[in-house]
Amino acid sequence: MVRAHLEAKERGLPLVVGAALEVEGLAAPVTLLAQSRRGYGRLCRLVTRMRSRRAEDLGAQLPSEGPPLVRPRPAAEVDGVEAEEDPERFPGGKVVEALPAAALLEANEGLVALLRPTSATAVADVADVVEAFGDRAYLAVSRRFEAQDGLRIARARALAEATGAPLVATGDPLYHHPDRKPLQDVMTAIRLRTTLARAGRLLQPNAERYMRSPRAMARLFGDLPDAVSRTVEVADRCTFSLDELVYHPALELAPEGDTDMGFLRALVAKGARRRYRGGRIPEDVRRQLEHELRLIEELDFPGYFLTVWDIVRFARSRGILCQGRGSAANSAVCYVLGITAIDPVRMNLLFERFLSHSRGEPPDIDVDFEHERREEVLQYVYRKYGRDRAGMVATLICYRGRSAAREVGKVFGLSAEQLDRLSGAFGHRRRLPGGGDDLAALAADAGVDARATVIRRVLEMARQLEGAPRHLSVHVGGFVITRDPLVDLAPLEDAAMPGRTVVAWDKDDVAALGMLKVDCLGLGMLTAIRKTFDLLARHKGLELSLASIPAEDPDVYEQISRADTVGLFQIESRAQMNMLPRLQPRTFYDLVVEVAIVRPGPIQGDMVHPYLRRRRGLEAVDYPHPGLREALGRTYGVPLFQEQAMKMSMVAAGFSAEEADALRRAMGGWRRRKGMDAILDKLRRGLLEHGVGAEYVDRVLRQIAGFGEYGFPESHAASFALLAYASAWLRYHHPEAFVCALLNSQPMGFYSAHTLVDDAKRHGAPVRPVDVNASDWDCGVEPVARGRPQVRPPGEGRADGLWALRLGLRMVRGLRESDGRAVERARRARGAFRSVGEVARGAHVPRDALARLASARFTDLKKPHR
Repeated sequence: MVRAHLEAKERGLPLVVGAALEVEGLAAPVTLLAQSRRGYGRLCRLVTRMRSRRAEDLGAQLPSEGPPLVRPRPAAEVDGVEAEEDPERFPGGKVVEALPAAALLEANEGLVALLRPTSATAVADVADVVEAFGDRAYLAVSRRFEAQDGLRIARARALAEATGAPLVATGDPLYHHPDRKPLQDVMTAIRLRTTLARAGRLLQPNAERYMRSPRAMARLFGDLPDAVSRTVEVADRCTFSLDELVYHPALELAPEGDTDMGFLRALVAKGARRRYRGGRIPEDVRRQLEHELRLIEELDFPGYFLTVWDIVRFARSRGILCQGRGSAANSAVCYVLGITAIDPVRMNLLFERFLSHSRGEPPDIDVDFEHERREEVLQYVYRKYGRDRAGMVATLICYRGRSAAREVGKVFGLSAEQLDRLSGAFGHRRRLPGGGDDLAALAADAGVDARATVIRRVLEMARQLEGAPRHLSVHVGGFVITRDPLVDLAPLEDAAMPGRTVVAWDKDDVAALGMLKVDCLGLGMLTAIRKTFDLLARHKGLELSLASIPAEDPDVYEQISRADTVGLFQIESRAQMNMLPRLQPRTFYDLVVEVAIVRPGPIQGDMVHPYLRRRRGLEAVDYPHPGLREALGRTYGVPLFQEQAMKMSMVAAGFSAEEADALRRAMGGWRRRKGMDAILDKLRRGLLEHGVGAEYVDRVLRQIAGFGEYGFPESHAASFALLAYASAWLRYHHPEAFVCALLNSQPMGFYSAHTLVDDAKRHGAPVRPVDVNASDWDCGVEPVARGRPQVRPPGEGRADGLWALRLGLRMVRGLRESDGRAVERARRARGAFRSVGEVARGAHVPRDALARLASARFTDLKKPHR
């Protein structure tokens, strides 16, 4: 609906918002159209009621009367044809979620109802709905050129006379043009999980359900001219537009008697004194904070920042490690509030990438939490704001080449081998210059006969299906939080995972309407780092945090430069290991570049080799404009980051902050090309007018084009580089504790547990095997010798060898956690086991668990006597 709204606005077309709902007691769906803002809210609530399992989770805002919330039932018919119930042909049958009739009768203000009578519809079936809607109820009639057309229209006329509800003509379209009928058949077969050969009468009998012109509709309904003209009457009554939606972020979080903005200013002042040594805030930081606060107040976003601050505050109160990243790291306000750990003033990051007048929408803040404890944060948000005011956004999954070819091939009855071949060919196909495909080449790549009719049809249908919506999935962590009921802004539904409610809109649709989205993401490395901190505090007496890890340790950078990075964050891949000896990072900013440079954007934009050559002094660094030195000085004149491209456009091409933000949006949507050519032409003209040479301009524009192929913002790279350095420092100085935490945080990263253990041994960490008399479920660390271990100040030399890594029972392949925990509890209660029998009797574990433990060595246990 949002995408239709945006397209209609661009083309200057009115758009009627509506939905077709299955209602109990009616044979055909009822189409509900939103007349007004209130009617739209009612429509969202009704859709939510259909698609949510538990109405009570959404609060008292939803209609509570009537039958149970969802009443699944087998469909009696599909477009007048009895549905098949053969589970082999139709797995699971066709199940429809029907709306209780009482809910529709009670909550219909501001809605227009189009009822679609069948040939068997009685007056009693529609009388209640017509009475409830009054003059907003219509009987929809259509001519599909089917045998039942005459009976349906005659029945509709009789119902109109009996109930007083007027007739309105509709094409009842399923596609815009008759040529799309074969694709509609394919999608029907996919939906019903059957083949075209078996679908039979469940497919449409002809290609007449397409969108007709007004003149064609007048000819088709020559005997019902009033029904045709009444379509305009219905459309004119539906004046609602999505532009009427007013979004207010979150609830009031300020103390009584204070405003959100006043409370935010107080928090920023307190946080700034805490962030900077001695409470002395540098003048440039003070200016930046005031600039940001003034813009936040002008755009009315204080509630947004307070909401994120509150979520982060909760996480830290529970000991959950978290770290803001993405464009939020460009904000000094986010830094002093503790949302991010990167000082944007010291890093010289561009605030306009995060928030500007031209955006007119809340900035996007991403916060990473420990992946094992992120659910605690999500449930806190639901509890605090309620399920009627908070929901996770969805991600719209569309058909791509492989999935389209596979789904279409199934409904055409192809074999599994043919499906594998075709989907593989679609995944690696070559595009023609005009944007189409060479179907013959596709077939040849798949090793099938392109002359076969079925193969050609599969290829054609798969190509048409690409880009069409397939299903909605839950976004990885995006939350929409509103002050007013969210269910009045968009439909909600239950996620497959219990305890989660989802906004039934894609994340891009939510952003297009300017609705707040806070990304609460999970990051495995944060879990591992927090567990390392806990181990060091418990066993070595070291109290560490991300902020207190000693910075710029040359020994750590020396190890990183040797590509000795197994198990580290972001720099552990083979591509990164190949780059590290060439780049030789020696400072934190070098690590920022390292994280960002091994990406498709810089590689395709030809940025990597010029940067490396200039860094080594093999190529001269040139700045054709004085302003470029300020924008590109730290990267030797090569634009590696989006922020640099934005700053370059401002200092060397005369762009305003708003125009620079437009460049950012265009770079982010490079693959869509929409607006990119115009903004690049403007940038070219601006650079040339300011005296930058044409050759340099062409090279820079090619590099900027690469950002659309997944280029990193500098702020994002800085946040990740901080975690990369922290993981490297912990592994260098405390390898046994770090690897222990990694093993206890699995699955994560590139490397297997076996590889991590071998790497720990290579770095001098003693490793002890699984032992039922020493191992808990989780891996742990233990002293190598008796006596109180010495505690070294952090950063002084390598691990001293006084501590060893003890592998836990979780390392036993195939052992269930419940059995491992049972062994751990039994040993703590009874003392050391002396035989396998004692393990079996004391822990009450099954025979297969004993066998798995035996395969991992019981260690010093004797065989039980028979």
